[in-house]
Amino acid sequence: MEKGVCALIAHDRPPVVEMRGITVTFPGVVANDNVSIEVYPGEILALLGENGAGKTTLMNVLYGLYRPDQGEIRVGGKPVTISDPKDAIKLGIGMVHQHFMLIPPFSVAENIVLGTEPVGAGGVLDLGRAFRDVTDLSAKYGLTVDPAARVENISVGMQQRVEILKVLYRGAEVLILDEPTAVLTPQEVDELAAIMRNLASQGESIIFITHKLKEVMAISDRVAVLRRGKVVGTVPTRETTPEDLARMMVGRDVVLSIDKGPARAGDVVLRVEDIQVKSARGLPAVRGVSFEVRAGEIVGVAGIEGNGQSELVEALTGLRKVASGRITVVGREITNRPPREVIGKGVGHIPEDRQRRGLILSFSIAENLILERYHQPPFARGINLDFREVRAYARKVISEFDVRTPGENLRVGSLSGGNQQKVVVARELSLEPRLLIASQPTRGLDVGAIEFVHRRLVAQRDRGKAILLVSLELDEIMSLADRILVLYEGRIVGSMKAEEATEAEIGFLMAGGRQRQDTRAGGERDARVGSRREGAMGAAHPATT
Repeated sequence: MEKGVCALIAHDRPPVVEMRGITVTFPGVVANDNVSIEVYPGEILALLGENGAGKTTLMNVLYGLYRPDQGEIRVGGKPVTISDPKDAIKLGIGMVHQHFMLIPPFSVAENIVLGTEPVGAGGVLDLGRAFRDVTDLSAKYGLTVDPAARVENISVGMQQRVEILKVLYRGAEVLILDEPTAVLTPQEVDELAAIMRNLASQGESIIFITHKLKEVMAISDRVAVLRRGKVVGTVPTRETTPEDLARMMVGRDVVLSIDKGPARAGDVVLRVEDIQVKSARGLPAVRGVSFEVRAGEIVGVAGIEGNGQSELVEALTGLRKVASGRITVVGREITNRPPREVIGKGVGHIPEDRQRRGLILSFSIAENLILERYHQPPFARGINLDFREVRAYARKVISEFDVRTPGENLRVGSLSGGNQQKVVVARELSLEPRLLIASQPTRGLDVGAIEFVHRRLVAQRDRGKAILLVSLELDEIMSLADRILVLYEGRIVGSMKAEEATEAEIGFLMAGGRQRQDTRAGGERDARVGSRREGAMGAAHPATT
């Protein structure tokens, strides 16, 4: 189906859902301010906006999870009251949440029919009929699944198909997808896009929440943009550009791709040698990983969430014990050293969860900016803090890093997510680390804050710092990294120069494929990758750099 066709056809008919003047307030916050949108039959509508713009709140109203303070919802042209998800489902509205709501030990069919099970004699679940119903439904919409497979044994992409089929099984004609591509490989994103277009071609209406402009342009028919709780524009996708959408989102021009020169790699700063790390449950999480990061380069670690990235970063920063292996920074051992000692060796850390690991939310901005230096001059005077020095330093850093705040004494928990992240980035970079470990540095940020963080990371690289970038965003890895490592089930299954990498190859490796190496004339890497079966078997033999 050609993108844009659905929207042209859909507008010949009245909207299937209208939200008029929706206002939702929480204590001290107006989440939705007189918002009006509509979606037409067979249309894919993207709901776009910066972090905290009110997108998910609006969709939670439509699905009955929140009650609006003001406004009206119409379904099929008639005013309706949606008090809870049951009301929404009866009206043909279904929602697939960002975090899946499946029962892992249950089969695909059992998860899909749960709550509306077909029953036979004596009120017992008719499992055979459930399997047939699921098979017929998956065939109708082109959502191929194995009804008998246990959810715990299928891929994330397949789990998402199960969630969509759950909604369709209940008769949904309007599907809400909240950040549907957040944990998918590039191939799975392409598959989801095809599924969405096929659903729209059969008359289903889709609203999907996202912050990824490339996906908006590739998938949607129209785009509704929210900023600070208000709709600032609704435009046909084919009549706009990513730059225009970014400008609508944040109210200014945004540079979407960072212009960086080639890396000038120097001496080895970080050396990781055959480390083994266990998860919180005592299971192997990092399995024999070895690599190096040099001064003046960014090494990106790509992979689907849950493949050992968190445990790797925690081991490198002293937050988790290493079972075996060795970690050195500029030749100095940091294996199993406490975090303060690791910091003292010249390691900065932007954690993946800024609120749990990066900030003390009840502390002021100024106090958070010196968390790693409070015991050192000029901030420490014996056992006391010199608050005059602390405040002066904080004002300087706030200005340099453009933290939007009325003052340095504001509680950091009161800042927006983007400004909280700026505080973390500012603190770590102000330490002038030899090595910066940046884990999910732009998670949950809008395009404006992402631009800021990316510029800072490249600037650090150009000043000769070594950077290890761990990100679930493949676009971010490919845009920033000079070399790319792919992590799968705790092992490095691929290593390549960024300029030689393709999304297809990295996506295949992220799903467990195995990179082939070739020693033909010139010693260049063979761009081919093995079969999925070969990859799964080959993962037991990690590649090293």
